[in-house]
Amino acid sequence: MIRRLLVADRGEIARRVFATCRLVGIETVAVYSDADADAPHVTEADYAVRLGGGSAPANTYLRGDLIIAAAKRAGANAIHPGNGPLSEDPGFAAEVTDAAMIWVGAPAKTLGTLHSKIETKAIVAEAGVPVLPTATDPDQVTIFPVLIKPSGGAGGAGMRVVRDPVTLAEAVASTRQETGDDVFCEPYLENVRHIEVPIIADTHGAVVPFGERECSVQRRYQKIIEETPSPAVDPALREQLCRAAILAVRAVGYVGVGSVEFLLDDAGDFWFVELTPSLQVEHAVTECVSGYDLVRLQLLVSEGGTLPMPGPPPIRGHAIEVRICAEDPAYAWLPATGTLHRFKVPDVAGSFRPLPQPGLRLDAGVVDGSVVGAQHDPMLAKLVAWAPTRQEAARMLASALTRTELHGVVANRDLLVRVLRHGAFRAGDVDTGFLDRHPEVFAPLLSSVDAVRISCLAAALAGAAARRTSAPVLRSLPSGWRNVPSGSQTAVYDGPAGPVEVGYRMNRHGELAGWWVRAVDPEELDLAGLGQAPTLDDHPPTTVVQADGSRVDLDVNGIRLTLKVHRVGEVSYVDSPEGSVTLRELSRFPLPAPEATEGSLIAPLPGAVRRVLVVPGQRVRAGELLLTLEAMKLEHPVHAPSAGVVASLPVQPGAEVDTGELLAILDPE
Repeated sequence: MIRRLLVADRGEIARRVFATCRLVGIETVAVYSDADADAPHVTEADYAVRLGGGSAPANTYLRGDLIIAAAKRAGANAIHPGNGPLSEDPGFAAEVTDAAMIWVGAPAKTLGTLHSKIETKAIVAEAGVPVLPTATDPDQVTIFPVLIKPSGGAGGAGMRVVRDPVTLAEAVASTRQETGDDVFCEPYLENVRHIEVPIIADTHGAVVPFGERECSVQRRYQKIIEETPSPAVDPALREQLCRAAILAVRAVGYVGVGSVEFLLDDAGDFWFVELTPSLQVEHAVTECVSGYDLVRLQLLVSEGGTLPMPGPPPIRGHAIEVRICAEDPAYAWLPATGTLHRFKVPDVAGSFRPLPQPGLRLDAGVVDGSVVGAQHDPMLAKLVAWAPTRQEAARMLASALTRTELHGVVANRDLLVRVLRHGAFRAGDVDTGFLDRHPEVFAPLLSSVDAVRISCLAAALAGAAARRTSAPVLRSLPSGWRNVPSGSQTAVYDGPAGPVEVGYRMNRHGELAGWWVRAVDPEELDLAGLGQAPTLDDHPPTTVVQADGSRVDLDVNGIRLTLKVHRVGEVSYVDSPEGSVTLRELSRFPLPAPEATEGSLIAPLPGAVRRVLVVPGQRVRAGELLLTLEAMKLEHPVHAPSAGVVASLPVQPGAEVDTGELLAILDPE
């Protein structure tokens, strides 16, 4: 029996496992790196052990020896690997069992088989499961396009699409260098769906599938929206998929919770992709529609217990999950870092366990004040909507995301809302190329000119009200009150589309007499005369119903609107029913910025230098790959903006760099 369980992971998945452990009476142990000393998963565990080794995952969470030593020190008799790389590591699984501890995962021998996707495909094909043809030698490839994949690894790392034979050899070499793994090629299928069947198998021979999950909306081969059931799967196809999943599981001797993943085309044909041996991020949607706690079943199986259900549970309604990630979709999914000043999702019914009735479930790895670094996966939280129908679930989820207060870190929230509200998504017309076909979903949620202007006005009014409240004298006077005619009050912000100036006039009664917002040329910011009101006020009639430092109620053209304003330092986060906008107040007298050396290439994000492909003095072409940065488990290329010669290269592989740090200097030809 499991008495005390250590979770060899962090963030949301550790909190999820701890929640079920508390429910069934199992003591919990967390492990943490130096950067995670105050993380929520650490404070929620009964015991916590510092791993040592600093903050890098390779020196902490991915060190199996440190994890096992921590378990022994804390008196744990079982280890749960979470859903990171350790959950798929056969060596780590064997070390846990060799240490006389209970391993909450697939057997080490099975993990050894699954580590090679090539071997796994051969085994399941022999069992009668459809698979795509596989080529391990690039010279064997005769049909294009093809998808290059590493034999090991997960999360889309190293995967590349090649559409002609000219670039095949170079792409294969890049994947090998990036992943350090064997490589294989298979036909690249366009406009297909990514469907997976969650399963659980016990040691007594029972294998139970839990319907299917649709995971087709992806970026960089990584899922961002998942749902169950799939709008493309009818009962007959579901039965075929579940039968194939059972065959695959039995063929490799799998035990535990996992997912069998398939590609599905419009004709209803499907092909096996892989068997993922972990409790996947999207397990929450399955828990909603099935009513079962999958972590509880996972613990039961690891203790040698028998599954309590005779077969697949019935599907109850529809559930959709989104992954809220610290990244900027509009800028090539650039990871974002910083302090999460506020994270507040409205109307949440529960967290980290199955809901008793339809509603919103939030499983988050962060709280207010959490610091988001570049070392780990960018997912902040997953938000799930469970409703009687798919349309209701999508509407509920989009509304909750729109009203979420997410301040301090750039996230993909706006894109998720636009996808959920998109006509094609609502119609169930999704596949793995959805984001490529619908670039309109990358637009900011708060995109209308009037909505942005109203948010700017609210930020200015809230700022003035906050200053009035803290004034040492005459604080009872209304903000902006004058007893003689006066000019407009103004503030200058750096907004979503660049600098803007906000101006407004108050009358003797403290009422808004007029207001305006105009774009500002950045070169004007240090010039005299900025702040003079335009002669024409073309904004809708607006009345200030009430304004304080955190909330502004406006009557705009006869419609009452409430805007929440959260100010941190010089930054105002303005949330309204239409979306959110971030405004940084600019100084009227900014300090001069140091001039960068011509040809300087600076880091676009914090991270670690992974590969350096050039040397000083080397001549490079425009667009040539110079080096790569690794941040949040993804590799980001740095290309030469023009032809030239590498004059300076102050970084080396393994170096940690911050945003704006010099990477190289390129002298133009």
